[in-house]
Amino acid sequence: MAETPLLVVITGPSGVGKDTLLRALARRLGPRAHVAITATTRPPRPDEQHGVHYYFVSPEEFAAMLERGELLENAVVYGHRYGVPREPLRQAIARGQDVLLRTDVQGARYIKSRHPKAVTVFLLPPSLEELARRLRGRGQDSEEQVRLRLETARREMDAADEFDYRVLNDSLERALAEVEAIMERERARPGRCPPRL
Repeated sequence: MAETPLLVVITGPSGVGKDTLLRALARRLGPRAHVAITATTRPPRPDEQHGVHYYFVSPEEFAAMLERGELLENAVVYGHRYGVPREPLRQAIARGQDVLLRTDVQGARYIKSRHPKAVTVFLLPPSLEELARRLRGRGQDSEEQVRLRLETARREMDAADEFDYRVLNDSLERALAEVEAIMERERARPGRCPPRL
């Protein structure tokens, strides 16, 4: 297990590859890592499973979780509620595991403001054109939704310098190696202690 667990927050625009990077990082780290699962009120996509990709909950269930203080962060994104349940993260840190979390930019800002020791990584696309190609290639959004996501991506990319690290996702292997190096550097930082959630 990891000597000093880290809370690593991967953020960046929609379509940049956050999920792909996170899955690859989790495979590489194995039992050293715990991947946070986000609760959402949006309906599942055809390839998504409850408890694997997201916790799919009703708006009423989400409101109750929020009322009970069970969420590390929460936001409304493209008309749906998203939030990260806190308790599984606490348990993972107690086991000595790194917590890997992907969230939108506003969620990453909030987590960093409340937990300054969190390591935030902003994932950048090679270009807006490539990002548009990836979004359209997913086949999940209308052209209007793609345009909205690209407008949002431009604003989010302007904020990339707010985060601890910026990683270009032009090659999954290179981006993965860079994030692993960031984690090792952060773990070796003098005075590093486990995050308190």
